[in-house]
Amino acid sequence: MSKLLIDIGSTYFKVCTDKAIEQHFRDFNKDIYDDLTHKCGETIRGYEKGDVYVCSSANGGLSTLIIGLTDSYSLKYAKNIAFNSGINIIETVIYQNIEDYSIPSDLIDVVIVVGGIDSASNIFDATLFGYLDKLNYSNIVYVGSSAEVANLQKNINDLIVLPNIIDNKLHIVEENLKEYLTNLYQADIVGKEDIKSLYDITSNQIYSTPYIVNKTLPLLDANFSVVNPYILIDIGGATTDIHYSKDLVDDNIVTQNEYDRLVFKKLGVYKSKESLIFAAENNEFTYELLTHLKVTENIFEESGEKALKVLMQLAIFLVLCKMSHYKKAYINLKLLSINSIVLTGGITKVLSDEEIEDIISFFYTKILNSKHNPTVVMDKNYDIWTLGAKGN
Repeated sequence: MSKLLIDIGSTYFKVCTDKAIEQHFRDFNKDIYDDLTHKCGETIRGYEKGDVYVCSSANGGLSTLIIGLTDSYSLKYAKNIAFNSGINIIETVIYQNIEDYSIPSDLIDVVIVVGGIDSASNIFDATLFGYLDKLNYSNIVYVGSSAEVANLQKNINDLIVLPNIIDNKLHIVEENLKEYLTNLYQADIVGKEDIKSLYDITSNQIYSTPYIVNKTLPLLDANFSVVNPYILIDIGGATTDIHYSKDLVDDNIVTQNEYDRLVFKKLGVYKSKESLIFAAENNEFTYELLTHLKVTENIFEESGEKALKVLMQLAIFLVLCKMSHYKKAYINLKLLSINSIVLTGGITKVLSDEEIEDIISFFYTKILNSKHNPTVVMDKNYDIWTLGAKGN
């Protein structure tokens, strides 16, 4: 029997059979399982549990705070691994200046502590423990000098200790931390009560949607009119994910994967609408862009199709800004080298090719001062997700 593929997003869920793909706006007054079985129960009942495959991005990703010794090694390495594990970094703290940092008020999903090669000792003291006591976090992991493990374990409850991400030649060792963070992200998804109940309809592991999409990237140029190098933008209700070829990065220290991804947790158009608008209001080009789109800032107070289109266009513009030299961010991509920009997710059901091309052209002209014009490839039928899910 053929497979049934289900993707649970923060705003929509999609159900794919051999015949068609259904998309349904979620009823937030209902449990996900109840909503899904109410709308698609007849379809689901036609499949054995072993033939049903589910992925989800409904949790919106994990947030992390990283404490390290230096920008050039410990923080840089940990940030790289965290970002490429789909983790949203809310703060990085240089340990020597830890008393100068404010305490985040929100719950932090995971704290990462890193510093020193394995021969280094006497690195951390009561200053670290006092700072951690003020934080509100769920998990904490140490990936620094092994000489500090006993000291930290004595003073930090429930500390997870993994091998150092910095070897004695100052090279990055990524796999242990990346596996831990990926599993934590996975556990967060399946740990949600709404998601747990979906095991009533599937006997397969439930994966995160970005993981499934990333699996598809090596197959993309064989299935779409994509010219390498390219980026893929997935704009959803809670996050915007960017998947990119590592050919587009100069300073890339993670070497095992051909493609990496970034997750912008606060650039969604439904659950993250307020933070998206806040980011727009703090971008100096936003009002010029709104003028270009023939709207005013009053659009932020409106709802309906026009307002949704503008929010999605802003999300494209803002995320391109975050990856350009215009903003000092975690990573700058060689955007002038891109030949294709692929878009997937709910955005393809809202914006036309021309509306997306207009925003990309505005970005390249205004921010990069260039007439470069990468082709836009629209995944309107969610084929990227289905290719990845079928191959899982």
